[in-house]
Amino acid sequence: MHANQNSEPAPFADVRALIFDLDGTLIDSGADLALSVNATLKEMGHSPLPHDQIFGFVGQGASRLIEQALGPGTTRDQCEQGLGFFLSYYRAHMLDNTVTYPGVREGLAALDGMPMAVLTNKPVRFSRQILEGLGLASYFRYIYGGNSFETKKPNPAGMGVLLRDFGAAPKQAMLVGDSEIDVQTARNAGTWCCCVTYGLGSTKLASYPPDLLVNSLTELAEHLDRQAAQPRRR
Repeated sequence: MHANQNSEPAPFADVRALIFDLDGTLIDSGADLALSVNATLKEMGHSPLPHDQIFGFVGQGASRLIEQALGPGTTRDQCEQGLGFFLSYYRAHMLDNTVTYPGVREGLAALDGMPMAVLTNKPVRFSRQILEGLGLASYFRYIYGGNSFETKKPNPAGMGVLLRDFGAAPKQAMLVGDSEIDVQTARNAGTWCCCVTYGLGSTKLASYPPDLLVNSLTELAEHLDRQAAQPRRR
């Protein structure tokens, strides 16, 4: 992924905008999501699921999360009922256990000054409230969620809007995420992709290798700043 980067000609020299995924990348929200899903399953008369199984459903938006948790044979009406309960419950509990991953605050501080945005499949209002609640919202010029556009990641529509927002060409932007959905989104948009090793979707990255893999967001500035010898303006 980046083992040979030192010998390569500055692959990220032109990156001047960063677009971050939220769940599994910036915030460790797994416990609150899993507890909210299991509260929904209980409300719907289903048995609870192991948290690790629920984590595997995260990343494609709330509707898909509930649809997968309820399982095959669930009707559209049942999915809608479950989604309504889930959103209401999660709204009340989304900051009970959710925290930033280690290195996120330091990593964002080191990158401050570079234009940054959040593009997540999570509903945008929840995303804003969580980022504000954790004191991170001020880092981002734009925060877009799964209901900000007609389509969700890996469809590249949201990335296209952000590239226009930033006035950036695809290879001037990097999507930072944790899952194969983020890699597919970046590929579909023609941008660079960096993934973190600690996220909810890291198990599938072997099949969807990003351009850069980091163990902590504190490493990201170094990978971009390593190109400082190259002519570059942020």
